[in-house]
Amino acid sequence: MAKHVAVGIDIGTYHVKVVVAEESQTSYGMPTVLGVGYAESKGLRHGYIINQNDAIRSIRKAIRQAERTSHMAIKRVFLSVGGIGLSSYRSTGEVMISRADNEITELDVDKALAAAQQAIPQGIAVNKKNIHQIPVQFRVEGKPILGSNPVGMKGVKLEVDVLFVMSLEHHLAELIQAVEDAGVEIADVMAAPLSASLVSLTKAEKIAGVVLANIGSETVSIVVYEDDIPISLETFPIGSNDITNDIALGLQVSLDEAELIKTDIESGTIPVKHPRKKLEEIIDARLSDIFDLIAAHLKKIGKSGMLPAGIVITGGGSGITTVEDLAKSYLKLPSKVASLVCNDQIEECIHDKSVSIKDATWAVAYGLCVFGLHAEGEGSISSFNFGKVFKALRDRILKFFKQFLP
Repeated sequence: MAKHVAVGIDIGTYHVKVVVAEESQTSYGMPTVLGVGYAESKGLRHGYIINQNDAIRSIRKAIRQAERTSHMAIKRVFLSVGGIGLSSYRSTGEVMISRADNEITELDVDKALAAAQQAIPQGIAVNKKNIHQIPVQFRVEGKPILGSNPVGMKGVKLEVDVLFVMSLEHHLAELIQAVEDAGVEIADVMAAPLSASLVSLTKAEKIAGVVLANIGSETVSIVVYEDDIPISLETFPIGSNDITNDIALGLQVSLDEAELIKTDIESGTIPVKHPRKKLEEIIDARLSDIFDLIAAHLKKIGKSGMLPAGIVITGGGSGITTVEDLAKSYLKLPSKVASLVCNDQIEECIHDKSVSIKDATWAVAYGLCVFGLHAEGEGSISSFNFGKVFKALRDRILKFFKQFLP
């Protein structure tokens, strides 16, 4: 596969999505989509693999379809990690400067990052692995510094606040094994909310402060940005399938019919044989539960009502017509449904006009391509030592977040 081509694979509970993209020469710089693959997810629940063989078949089917539409063999992919086992923790590390002249070195930075990791409580870190460590803020002598690199400055004490993004160890291992058993190598992994944010949020939104909420079929994941850096990430065990279940119970219809009703609502139509008011009450009640969870998390991290760019909603559940108004009401923030950053030029982003990624449900897989095309260096996750923090990936991600997307 040519070096300027990247493949992203998003393994969700409902669908497996694969995007093949190459580096674009256009002024706005978004990758050109060469092909996509799509398959129903089997063998997964809440993002976990519960049947390895079924999951492998779904992954392989999506990959083969992407190969047909892109007219190229897929050997190496960038993989998203999601599910209810995905979470984050903010930790602080501090060290005394080692050099006699008090000049801060890379060694001091690494020691501060290691101290922050060691400060994570055992009850939080147990059975989990760090997949990203993102420095949020450095302080020298207790004073915040501008920029992301204190190397070369002078002081006695260096402190760093770090966002650790963690996944359950066995879930990550099983996900990796399933993809490799499907016949491809994994180049790197990235948390699904971070991947989606690369193509769903603008730099201006991330600088001002914003929360991206992905309403999936069985989970809702959020990532909060401020000053162009992710400061919090969380996943909740609730999703659009719960809306389907509520419709089935409330109207006493089958799950298949309830899903069709929900699909009609997402397209802006409500079947005349069902009472509109009751349907809206059922849907609004479940969406209210979702936004209550998001509101509680924002309050916990001190950002309730404090994000000027508001909430951006993506995922399968974002198609419900009342979702924007409910989000605005419950969170007291501006709200909108996400579109891909290149949406205005979407036809130019797609090489094969039979390929379509026109809605934001493809944001995770497409964002992985963006990350893959901008990531520096090589590396295979098959050789990762899961006992180590991904230092090289951290360096790439930090640099990436600081410079990407106008």
